[in-house]
Parts: sequence; structure tokens; C-alpha cells
Amino acid sequence: MRKRSTAAIVTGVVVVAIIVGQLATAGAATNSRLSRGSLTGTWSGTYRGAFRGTFTLHWTQSKSRLTGTIKLSSSVGRTNIAGTVRGRTISFGTVGNSNAITYSGSVSGTSMSGTYKAGRAGGTWSAHKT
Repeated sequence: MRKRSTAAIVTGVVVVAIIVGQLATAGAATNSRLSRGSLTGTWSGTYRGAFRGTFTLHWTQSKSRLTGTIKLSSSVGRTNIAGTVRGRTISFGTVGNSNAITYSGSVSGTSMSGTYKAGRAGGTWSAHKT
């Protein structure tokens, strides 16, 4: 009877190890897909706080680097932006603009959200891939 209990425990441990290994592999594959360009494209979002409105992002991702344009509902024209994405963490901001805005947050699939800073003012933002 003792041999069966030990065998059952060993089998259980092996099964758990296999499941944990598969979950780790799936998580690494998700992060790998994210870093290979899944942010490239058009994103629509909203911002709230000191300022309120909507925005449209047009991204190009190359490894962890992001470049593109942003169009805020409160301004005329598009503004260049640049940033980085590492795992689920994203940060970006306006480029060559005296009224700099910086954004930071996290990405999950086709959604991202976080906080923004415009001078001493700030708030929250969220976006989804269209």
C-alpha cells in the first residue's frame, strides 16, 4: 500500500510539473508575439482627468521600439510620437512638440491603458486596437 501512495504522489508531481511548464511556455509565446509587432496598426482611445477627449494612434512597432502619430480630439492635426514596449509595459510621448505629453501603462492583447502627464496636469487613458 505504501508503494502505491508514493507512486501516486510522484505521478501527481510529474503532472503538475508538466502543466506548469506548458503554462510558462504559453506565457512566453504571448510575450514574444507582443514584442514582434502586435502593436502595429491603428488604436482608438479616450483620456480623462485634467483634459478629456478621444485620440487615434497609428503605430509601427520594431522590436521594443514604437513610432507613429497621435491625433487628439482637442487639437488640429497629427503629432509624432515615439515610445517603447517591454513585455506588457508601454511608455510613449510626443516628439518635437513644446507641449509634451507622456503616457505610461500596460498592454494586454488588443487593449492598453495607463496614465498621462501634460506639464503638471495628468489623468488616465485607455485604448483598443481597431
